[in-house]
Amino acid sequence: MKAKVRKLLKEKNAIMLAHNYQLPEIQDTADMCGDSLELSRQAAKTDADIIVFCGVHFMAETASILSPDKTVLLPREDAGCEMADMITAESLQKKIESLPPMPVVTYVNSTAVVKALSTICCTSANVVKITESLDADEILMTPDRNLAKYAESQTGKKIHIWDGCCPYHDRLTPAHVVAARAKHPGAVFMAHPECRPEIIALADVVASTSGMIQHAQAAADKEFIVGTEVGLLHTLNKQNPEKKFYPASEELLCPDMKKITLANVANCLENLSGEVKVPEEIRVPALAAVKRMISI
Repeated sequence: MKAKVRKLLKEKNAIMLAHNYQLPEIQDTADMCGDSLELSRQAAKTDADIIVFCGVHFMAETASILSPDKTVLLPREDAGCEMADMITAESLQKKIESLPPMPVVTYVNSTAVVKALSTICCTSANVVKITESLDADEILMTPDRNLAKYAESQTGKKIHIWDGCCPYHDRLTPAHVVAARAKHPGAVFMAHPECRPEIIALADVVASTSGMIQHAQAAADKEFIVGTEVGLLHTLNKQNPEKKFYPASEELLCPDMKKITLANVANCLENLSGEVKVPEEIRVPALAAVKRMISI
């Protein structure tokens, strides 16, 4: 099946992107693996006609925002994001109208229509830098309350918090961390900023998925407890065979991130199915919010 997918990609002049949380066989077959925004930025620089995004719906939308002239395919159209679904354009507009004028910072893990209403986007890696860059004492941050609380703790700014979250990162508890540390004494605990504040307080390292990969490669430490979706362990183990990685909890598993199979990829390439296209009236303001972030 890997060979079939690679053959189809070549025939269609397509590029296959895989998020770090995807199934191992998806990651191993893809042209590029990484976090969602970086994948979309890299794909935009290629001469591929088609982008096959193995991730969830908002990621394919981001690829469409950055590559309007390319065809973007999502192999499973039902691969969604529960956090992205916790905010709508209508609910955000209502919230904006209820507050004094202030910048709206939106996590890239959001729909295109929500990005289009935002001042600027952020990632889990740059949220602190983006927050500090804004010439405002108060901001509204959507949709992840844990990321917003982390940014607030690091910057001292007043952040109006949207009550959304990644339900999988949010379910990691201090008890999980204590148990993992008891089982693996001496291991470095890396936590994603989508985790709750009480988890961040226990972490040795707070980092995005790409940040965790970079830290694990650079550190002299040999054992790590990984506080993010379990799919990242495949990448970490593959890139660092001499080191050991343990999940902070087996409960950190996103079923939407595990939906796409190689058969789904082959099918979408054969039939050019699952196209995700962001309309221009949404794409243009959403792109502006993304570009403001990139410029910083």
